Amino acid sequence: MPAQALAALILAPFALAFLYAGVHEYRRFKSEGRANYGLVYDEDTGTTHVTGIEEGEDGFDPEDFDPNDYNDPELRGSGGDGNDAEAQDGDRKA
Repeated sequence: MPAQALAALILAPFALAFLYAGVHEYRRFKSEGRANYGLVYDEDTGTTHVTGIEEGEDGFDPEDFDPNDYNDPELRGSGGDGNDAEAQDGDRKA
């Protein structure tokens, strides 16, 4: 198999995905008009993602993020003393 054909086979899925995204965005633009995209923070999961945001709304600014403000759902039931590993070890020994 020639090198050019191998390169085309490797790049084809990426090119098709790029074309699909372009067509999808063009169709959205024609139906809804100009969009404002920005970074949005999800407090429930502690993650960010890029999405369309409203006209007057500001996007998430990573410079203003304080990781200490995030409440991890896995740590909520721990009591906050940080001795969960010791308690689990004690349960295994008993």
